[in-house]
Formats: sequence, C-alpha cells, structure tokens
Amino acid sequence: MKLNHLNLSVPDVPAAADFLEKYFGLRKQPSDKKSFCALFDDDGLVLTLMKAANVTYPGTFHIGFAQESESRVNEIYQRLKDDGFDVNPPQRRHAWTFSVQAPGGFAVEIAA
Repeated sequence: MKLNHLNLSVPDVPAAADFLEKYFGLRKQPSDKKSFCALFDDDGLVLTLMKAANVTYPGTFHIGFAQESESRVNEIYQRLKDDGFDVNPPQRRHAWTFSVQAPGGFAVEIAA
C-alpha cells in the first residue's frame, strides 16, 4: 500500500503552493482558485492545500523531502537562506538534515 494523497490546511494557499513549487519541484495543477491547490511530484504524490483560517499545527508536525545527497540538502539550505528564510544550517541527526517554516505555518524537513 502506498500513501499518495495528503491535504494541508493553510491560511494562504498561493504562497504555500509557490513555496513548494519553487524549492521542492512540486507541480501545480493550473487553477485560478485561491482557496485550493493540487500539487504533484514525480512519484505519484498528490499534495492538496485548502484555505483555512487560524491554522495551528502541533510543534512536531512536518512534511519531509528526501534528497539524493548531502550536497543537495546544502544547496536547498543556501537557496532558502539567500531568499531570507530563517533557517539553521543542516546538522547530522538521523540524517543530514534541516527544517524550515513554510508559508502556511507547517514545517518542512529536508534530509539526505
């Protein structure tokens, strides 16, 4: 069995969708709706974003993007940092990893 669909509630759908597209290569389904967006990856994942007010995720909640190498993790870290995101450098934990708060109030882990 394969998990292939996840929905996140976010206060600003376009901002969250643009973030996921720009930094993680998800592709947006064309739509002019500001309250819903479907994004797709190359492995069949469908990530939907739905507009909701006052969204609060638990502190440990996050989504993750596995990378093919530590250098790719470092590249994404640097892009985010250069674009003004508040990110701590990657560290060795369960993997070479770091996290960032995405527009929409959820955390994203990047790891190799």
